[in-house]
Amino acid sequence: MPHILCTVTNDLTYDQRMIRICTSLARAGYEVTLVGRKRRASKPVRQEAFRQKRLWCYFEKGKLFYLEYNLRLFLFLLFHPFDVVCSVDLDTILPGFLVSRIKNKVCVYDAHEYFTETPEVERRPNVRRVWEWVAQFTIPKLKFAYTVGPALAGIFQERYGIPFAVIRNVPVPQEDRPKPRLSAEPIIFYQGALNEGRGLEYAIAAMKNIEGAQLWLAGEGDLSVQLREQAQQLELGEKVKFLGFVQPHELQQLTPSAYIGLNLLENRGLSYYYSLANKAFDYVQAAVPSIQMAFPEYQALNRQYEVFLLLEELSTASVETALRKLLDNHHLYQRLQDNCMLAREDWSWDKEEQVLLDFYRRI
Repeated sequence: MPHILCTVTNDLTYDQRMIRICTSLARAGYEVTLVGRKRRASKPVRQEAFRQKRLWCYFEKGKLFYLEYNLRLFLFLLFHPFDVVCSVDLDTILPGFLVSRIKNKVCVYDAHEYFTETPEVERRPNVRRVWEWVAQFTIPKLKFAYTVGPALAGIFQERYGIPFAVIRNVPVPQEDRPKPRLSAEPIIFYQGALNEGRGLEYAIAAMKNIEGAQLWLAGEGDLSVQLREQAQQLELGEKVKFLGFVQPHELQQLTPSAYIGLNLLENRGLSYYYSLANKAFDYVQAAVPSIQMAFPEYQALNRQYEVFLLLEELSTASVETALRKLLDNHHLYQRLQDNCMLAREDWSWDKEEQVLLDFYRRI
């Protein structure tokens, strides 16, 4: 069977999206290798249905990291056989594109986000110009690409002139089981990176006036220290818990114990505005009503099944009001939860997996 080699810049351990995709491809009979990086603090990878390879880099962040990692990835691809290289996001596409041309193999672009419109890139014009050059140099020359939602697919098709398939970032269905009780109080839950533009400072500030509930944050990121300091300055104590990095199999146990899920994004760049985050679907799969922004993709999902409480604007007051609605209005909460039970049958990897496999069969 063909060998599909997927490339990312993370250390593989917490990438539930790529673990899910690579597992499906491997179970369909493809030879699959997922390539990422090894950090100094990386934990051992769990055994999966596919092969995993981590490239060690001296630099761990910034321009020098991207330069070093792309060079190491280029050399790895050059000296390792593959039939298809799937480059996940712009930060790995250049080595995949160049080596696929050298070897006369297929390069697939997996756009997990609108990379040049993320807050970290959008606010730095020189960095943005570099990544836009990479995009224009590579993507229009490809035949096969996909992304996570219809809105981004339309934008990419118009911008780069090639078709983009849509493979949504929906979870593997979980067996029904009683919710584990991990706290005497309702848990308000966030899973994902603690990065800028995620609205987490508003959620923490809102907890100052929310009684009888706890905020749990599962993940780490650029704002890890700053957010911990904020919680300490507000004297929130046990009302806010930082769980650190949580592996995907552990999240499957944690998320169903939550009472409310959070996915709060600032309208900073088109990547966030047109996002369709995996956490939104993860909350639905766990039958946990969640607070989302009233951005196009989440509005579209809510028109199918009312499972979210949508915010028109992001502020401490708006987050606090939304939390109070779900904590105090039991009829609203029950309606959203009942709709989650319906929606999770539809928004399931059992169905989306077939879209992925059909995409690779066409290649």
